[in-house]
Amino acid sequence: MIKSMTGFGKGQAATGEISLTVEVKSVNHRYGDITVKAPRSMMALEGEIRKRVGERLKRGRIDVYISLESLAGGDKVPVFNRPLAESYLRLFAEMERSYDLQGGVTLSLLAAQKDVISLQETDPAEEKVRRCLDEALDKALDALERMRMAEGDATGRDIAARLDLLEELLEAARQRAPLVPQEWRIKLQERLARLETGFEVDPQRLAQEIALFADRCDISEELSRFKSHLEQFRELSTSEEPVGRQMDFLVQELNRETNTMGSKSNDVELTRQVVAIKAELEKIREQVQNIE
Repeated sequence: MIKSMTGFGKGQAATGEISLTVEVKSVNHRYGDITVKAPRSMMALEGEIRKRVGERLKRGRIDVYISLESLAGGDKVPVFNRPLAESYLRLFAEMERSYDLQGGVTLSLLAAQKDVISLQETDPAEEKVRRCLDEALDKALDALERMRMAEGDATGRDIAARLDLLEELLEAARQRAPLVPQEWRIKLQERLARLETGFEVDPQRLAQEIALFADRCDISEELSRFKSHLEQFRELSTSEEPVGRQMDFLVQELNRETNTMGSKSNDVELTRQVVAIKAELEKIREQVQNIE
């Protein structure tokens, strides 16, 4: 099953105290590149998150976004802001000296000042965060993989149709190739026949020239290797493993064989078929760049 490297998935999980959301986005990339953006309280889990994502997604640039929200009713604790309290004390002492005030600073007066004592939510328990993370991450990865598989299925059908067309073009080239030296021999004999009377043609030399030409434009080996690469390509299309890199390599090999056929071509019709093959290979190459 061919999988695309492009996809998006979102998952959410909650307990009575927290709500955790995971979003995973992936685009094509030569290797597997995973980036995790999470709250500071979850930094210790980033390595574990990368490992779990890497086990599911082998290639692509993958961005994981995690948001953690405390729900109403979460535990809160009072926090004493010592630097701010000391600043208030210095200010009150200065006011007493400047205005000759009496009475001193009481605890109730200091505690009543803004932000000297504040309520802050405590970090949620690690086991609760892990439980929500496991659930939300699995949901996000499942959704992303469904999208990657759907896009990969469409890509696979498109590639299969182009492989069929390549086989048709290859067969046309195979049938045309043997005719090229025969037509060249006829043209050469016609040119020699138009020469002045008395010009003698060495039959052995003529046969050698024809044989040399036939050897130079022989593309039977290229046609055979091209067909073999096509068969390998079709086998990869049914593999359960990531095959993007192997397909990319095969497209390069197919292009190499096509270029060799083009360099040997001394025939307009054969050249036209080679150009058509290269055009289809370029379209397949573009599709392969996004396969996992």
